[in-house]
Amino acid sequence: MPQDISAVPAANTANIVGAGLSGAVIARVLAEAGHKVTVFESRDHIGGNCHTERDAETGVMLHRYGPHIFHTDSEDVWQFATRFANFKRFHHKVRATSRGKVYPLPVTLATINQFFELALRPDEARAFVAGKADSTINAPRSFEEQAQSMIGNELYEAFFKGYTQKQWGRAPSELPASILKRLPLRFTYEDSYFNHKYQALPENGYTDWIAAILDHPDITVRLKQPFTNQQAQDGEHVFWSGPLDGYFGYSQGRLAYRSLRFENFTGEGDYQGCPVMNFCDADKPYTRVTEHKHFAPWESHDKTVYSVEYPFECGPEDTPYYPVRLVEDKSLLQHYVSQADQTKGVTFVGRLGTYRYLDMDVCIAEALQTAAQFLEAQSTQAPMPAFVHPPL
Repeated sequence: MPQDISAVPAANTANIVGAGLSGAVIARVLAEAGHKVTVFESRDHIGGNCHTERDAETGVMLHRYGPHIFHTDSEDVWQFATRFANFKRFHHKVRATSRGKVYPLPVTLATINQFFELALRPDEARAFVAGKADSTINAPRSFEEQAQSMIGNELYEAFFKGYTQKQWGRAPSELPASILKRLPLRFTYEDSYFNHKYQALPENGYTDWIAAILDHPDITVRLKQPFTNQQAQDGEHVFWSGPLDGYFGYSQGRLAYRSLRFENFTGEGDYQGCPVMNFCDADKPYTRVTEHKHFAPWESHDKTVYSVEYPFECGPEDTPYYPVRLVEDKSLLQHYVSQADQTKGVTFVGRLGTYRYLDMDVCIAEALQTAAQFLEAQSTQAPMPAFVHPPL
């Protein structure tokens, strides 16, 4: 049943920090419920790390902060997303260069047969990989143990060991097993990177899509304007999608993130024939190359733009991408969670605000739930929690 918004006051009732996906979704839901919302964004553009823009020379749509593929099984998320843009079907294909040869990734039946120079059927391949796996590892404690227990040492060293070392700047034996659990292992020739029901990209890029979400008369967006605690007025709730530790001035120290540096090149024709090529060998300093025009196969471009991606440890002036979440980070995280729980009038959301790696569909789902809980709290005059989705 639609909410009765006749009694909602016209004054600004919420400040949202960050014009990325989480902030935009919360802003839209609140505005449609009759609230006036101000969105503060420290960058000069909306969209956060999903930001896309046309390259002036080639006309190619660029994923400025690395490739983002929308995929979900949620009907609610899909219905919300497609209200604001035309999404065109797109099944992401990734290839991996290892030891001078190119393979499909994730590991599929084709990868297994090509790597071992075999011609196994699915049931044979399943038994073959099981024989390679380390059956003595019953409860994997690290990325390395998880890989060795799933696929054995040969596939692990060829496709994951060097890449993971570069991506995270740490030995795989130091990383949690949960990182690898996100990656599928298939005993078919299906080589789409994701399995979800809906896999698509907004036809005109993510920034136009997020701009449409924010396009409401009761939403004010202020670019290049960082938000400070002093800007909050009585009665205004703050939704903080910036770094959790940043809200508290990094008073206990900084949570660890990995960041990315991109070298961009322009050329003629087609550079690598696929959207993303992973480089698995440890002696290559970069992890992957993204060729942007392959994310819009419905367009035609004579020229191409490709980006070489270098991960590094995130410093104070760098853009945070991936939360590291090692043991020492979780201890520090607990300090900030405790501080947040004692802070009234602020809810921490999104990837940075909850110090979790989140896919876009999860960001949308959690933002919808957060906005709904806020509206419920407003109607019942109940307190809004610091975290609708706790990071611990």
